[in-house]
Formats: sequence, C-alpha cells, structure tokens
Amino acid sequence: MSGPPPPGFIPPQSGYPQGGYPPPQGAYPGAGQGFYPGGPPAGGFGYPGDPTAYNQAGVYGSGATAGMQPGYNNFGDDSMSGGNKFDFTDKTIRNGFIRKVYGILFVQLTVTFAFITLFTFHDGTKQYVRQNPALWWVSLVVMLVCLITMACCGDVRRKAPMNFIFLGLFTLAESFLLGCAVATFRAEEVMLAVGICTVVTLGLTLFAFQTKIDFTMMGGVLFAATLILLIFGIVLMFWNGKIATLIYASFGALIFSVYIIYDTQIMLGGNHKYSISPEEYIFAALNLYLDIVNLFLYILTIVATASRD
Repeated sequence: MSGPPPPGFIPPQSGYPQGGYPPPQGAYPGAGQGFYPGGPPAGGFGYPGDPTAYNQAGVYGSGATAGMQPGYNNFGDDSMSGGNKFDFTDKTIRNGFIRKVYGILFVQLTVTFAFITLFTFHDGTKQYVRQNPALWWVSLVVMLVCLITMACCGDVRRKAPMNFIFLGLFTLAESFLLGCAVATFRAEEVMLAVGICTVVTLGLTLFAFQTKIDFTMMGGVLFAATLILLIFGIVLMFWNGKIATLIYASFGALIFSVYIIYDTQIMLGGNHKYSISPEEYIFAALNLYLDIVNLFLYILTIVATASRD
C-alpha cells in the first residue's frame, strides 16, 4: 500500500474533463506535474479574461484588468469588497432625479415671478407692451412651438443642451404671456394670488410626499375633468356672469390642485403604480410648472372676481 498523499495533493474532481487534464506545460505557474504543489494559488486559476484569475505576473486579472490589486474594481475604489461596489439603487437614482426636477422648477418659477413683479409694478413695461402687441403674438408662437416640440419629440427633451434651450425659451415666453395677463389686475390682487398659490402648492406637495393614497391611477379622471373644464370655458365666452366665473375658476383650481399631486407622485415613483423615467427630468419639471401656473391663474381669477362688484 502506498502512504498518504504528500501535502498539497489534490485528487481529480468529478465533472472535470479527464481528457487533456492536467493543463499542458506553461498553462499556469508550476504546471507539468499534474497538480500544483502546495495547492492552487489564492483566488484560483479562473478562465481567460477572468478579473480574479491569477496570472504569471503574480497579479490578478488579464488584459485591461491586469495589475489591479485584489479588492479594487475598475473605478479604483476599495471602499467595498466584492464585485458590486457601485450599486446605485433605484432609490438613489430617484432621489437625484427629484432634486434635479425641483432645481429646474425653482429656476422656472423664479423667472416667472420676476416677470409678474415687473409687469405688476412697472408702468413703463405695461405701456411698452400695449404699444407693441406683436410681442404677445411672438411669445405665444414661441411658447406653443417649444411646448409641442418637447411634448412630442422625446429626443429633444432628453438630450442636453437642446432640452434646456427649449425649456428656457418656453419659460421666457410663458413668463412674458403671464406678465401680460396679470397686467390687467390690481397689484394687491396679484400678490394675494401669488401668496395663496405658494401656500397651496407647498401643502399639496407635502401631502403628495406623505399620503398613502395613490393618485397616479387618476390620469383618466383628470383628463375627463380637464375636457369638461375646457367646454365650460368655451360656454363662458358667450354667457358670462360673476357666479359662473367663480364656479369655473374654482373647478379649474381644484383640477390643477389634483394635477400637482398626480405629477408629484409620478415623479416620486416608489410604491405608486405609475412613475416617470429618471431621464424625463425636463418633462417632469414642465408638468409641475404648468400645473402651478394654471393654479395661479385660476386663484387670481377667483380673487379678482370676488373682490369686484
């Protein structure tokens, strides 16, 4: 009987291809005896291109990864062990997306508020716009072209800097049109509407963040309500009255209040049924901006109508 196997002896394992095994001379350091004396090197032999394979230079990896030290990935970060060191979860991506959307929205609202303030308190601006009505029509065309382009062309609203250019032009044109609209109201009415709209928007946003009710399933209901609002507005063009105007403006403010919750929850994602892609940060900011602008206009209509005889 032969004695016990020498230290480091590893018998052939089942499942290994017996033909051609062990590897030919030079396949790995010390090959040729059939088994590597003292056992295989730490990390195993691996397959060609395996980043954990031990090569003849005594380092891990081969090709582009050769020479990398154990515990490092392609980014050179050793903060974590294992393969998934940059595990960006959906929550992390979504939080960055939300910050980007609100950053863009803040800039849009700041520009719009500046236009509203200018048209409300500066008489020279009001007079200049009245003398040059072509500016209103140019702004209307620019606003519609940018809005339709961003809504219908996904590549335009997803690729920078084109998406920021179109959104910037849209914001300037919309702000100018909004300034022309508020110029017909008294300054105290405009500022009261701004204050009410700010408080309502903040409250609705906090509610959308906290509530367990899923408003993202209300898209069809909101579309039907918006269609009714549109027909109601057409009727008011021919039959106008204080009570009818108050009802119309209140109904519009209610619809766009729900729209703010709806678009906020679609942006949040998470446990909601529907969510928007993180690539659509321009589209998400555009939706919320239009919701807030429309809410402001309906609140302004309510304030102005209620304060006048």
